[in-house]
Amino acid sequence: MRLLKVEIKRILKTRLTLILLSAALFLTFVMAYLPITFPSNACTYKDAQGNTVELSGLQGITYKKKLQADITGTVTPENVRQAVENYQACLNKYGVETSYELPDGVYDTEILPYAPLLHGIREAFADPHTGFAPSILEIDPEKVDDYYNACAERIVSLMKQEQKEHPAAQRLAVDLYSQVEKPYLFYPGYSMEAMEYQIFLAFLVLLLCTVIAAPIFTSDYQTGADDIYRCTKYGKTKFACAKLLSAAIVCGTAYSLSAAIYLLVSNSLWGWECTKSSMQMLNSIINLPAMNIGQLQIFIAVAGLLCLLSVISLTLFLSSKIRSMTVCLSSALLFCILPIILYMALPKHIAIWLYALLPAAPLSLQTSILYAAADFDFWNIGNLAIWLPHVMIGACVIEIPLFAGLSVRSYSKYRAG
Repeated sequence: MRLLKVEIKRILKTRLTLILLSAALFLTFVMAYLPITFPSNACTYKDAQGNTVELSGLQGITYKKKLQADITGTVTPENVRQAVENYQACLNKYGVETSYELPDGVYDTEILPYAPLLHGIREAFADPHTGFAPSILEIDPEKVDDYYNACAERIVSLMKQEQKEHPAAQRLAVDLYSQVEKPYLFYPGYSMEAMEYQIFLAFLVLLLCTVIAAPIFTSDYQTGADDIYRCTKYGKTKFACAKLLSAAIVCGTAYSLSAAIYLLVSNSLWGWECTKSSMQMLNSIINLPAMNIGQLQIFIAVAGLLCLLSVISLTLFLSSKIRSMTVCLSSALLFCILPIILYMALPKHIAIWLYALLPAAPLSLQTSILYAAADFDFWNIGNLAIWLPHVMIGACVIEIPLFAGLSVRSYSKYRAG
């Protein structure tokens, strides 16, 4: 325990570590605030004098919450049908076929108050054979009374198209969706962009922690201090364990604090009631996770922590094997972005078999666990189907002790060349 404390203090007293941890804290506040400023939160209206008022940021979000107060809470088929009827009446009134053709200001005043209820309505009533979604004008309002059954039927038809040769994946997707709580809940104000920035922040913290962990063993090799440590009583296995645990504790704590602060600041800005919204009301109407926004945020945070510990374990393994600090850091950072490279360079059906196993996959932007949870990708192994987020989490759980054990073993047997 004393050795562990000494190693933690040694890491924290390093100037580079202090700079990187300060950067992580600064980025946390910046990333929590940035999504509030996006144009998607802006809106306009005419005041009593007929002047056009433009609102953005928190003012725009607050205005939308007031505007959509009547649709807050349970998303009933009756409310969705009313929204469809109102939308069709509005477009017919102005003689247009889409909301983009409406005169300036009409959308914000006549459609925005119930617009979230139209989210996913086209997807729910897409053609089961071709997958093409009808326009809202083409949807019969009477069919909307069967809204949630239409969603259940849509997941069946979609999986037949997406996983036509894999009935196990079809059954698993239907089973996962059947666990989603219905009717959905919706609380206006929140944006999925805030969730994406949670991933973006976690990825940046991952890179910073990788830089902290890379020199743990390598720096001692370069300075020659390792030759001295190995002559002491606990200079091999116990010393390696202390170094590994100290890096994991410092990086894990930094990530946990960053994630907690981000959620605290972000949810305070958007409004904590927004965390009760169903994930399906902000993403695809037939998303598989049985989670609301708050549960999804926690799921991402926990998966991110497992990802970070897995990457740190791999980085320490590289650090225990490589004498050059530059080579070690470059190799570790390469593994951080490798899932993105594989995602972009290889066909999707091949890439998911590779990047899902990499330690950094759950936080590597395009391959992140957020997008995996919103998608319908599976590992199909014979009659077995595994949902991709489960593959990612399982891989991290296995890799943490695997690379940690290899790091200790490698350091204990290391001999300078």
